[in-house]
Amino acid sequence: MVDARFQKLSLVSLIALCALALPACATPKRAAAPPPRIPTIVVPTSVTRTPVMADRPLPEACELIVPTEQIAQALAQELPKPTEIIGIPEPSIARTGKIDCYYGIPANRPLADATLVIGVSTYADELSARQRVTESVEAERQGGATVAEVDVAKQKGTLVTTTPERLLIGSLGKSTFVVRAKAGLLPDDKLPAVLAGFAVQSMTQQIS
Repeated sequence: MVDARFQKLSLVSLIALCALALPACATPKRAAAPPPRIPTIVVPTSVTRTPVMADRPLPEACELIVPTEQIAQALAQELPKPTEIIGIPEPSIARTGKIDCYYGIPANRPLADATLVIGVSTYADELSARQRVTESVEAERQGGATVAEVDVAKQKGTLVTTTPERLLIGSLGKSTFVVRAKAGLLPDDKLPAVLAGFAVQSMTQQIS
């Protein structure tokens, strides 16, 4: 009697265990997680050169001051090939050389009507270069211009604002740089940065 009851209980227990085991056996296995993706690092094949201002020798041509391609990109417009004016030494102000580049001169108009002017001058010493900048800025101020100090890369320059034009001028070592632009060439909130970019390039020795 006891054995029969025990066998009955064992059979019930066995059936229950199988019932519990069947869902586990029927549950599909989860797929293994994919291995983590390793990012691919692309090494650039070319080196971007950052302009570095220096008291460079006086350039012999406008293309060696600011390339016309760079001017077109900055202004988003093409300007005709510049008119180059090579200045002579002026011992009275200790200037040893000068080159000015006049862009966008209207037909049958004088150099002063150029849309953009970029120039570089060299002097006998640093004091003479700084003094020339100071005198030029003061003359503009006396004429009613607004004057403000601006950054030109790691250097400082002076932004002169008049009704007809905007002028950025400064010195580095024994050299001076000047960038003039007619009012309206670019919006006033963008023009100072563009002029500063031209000034930096004008004092950067180009590497071929």
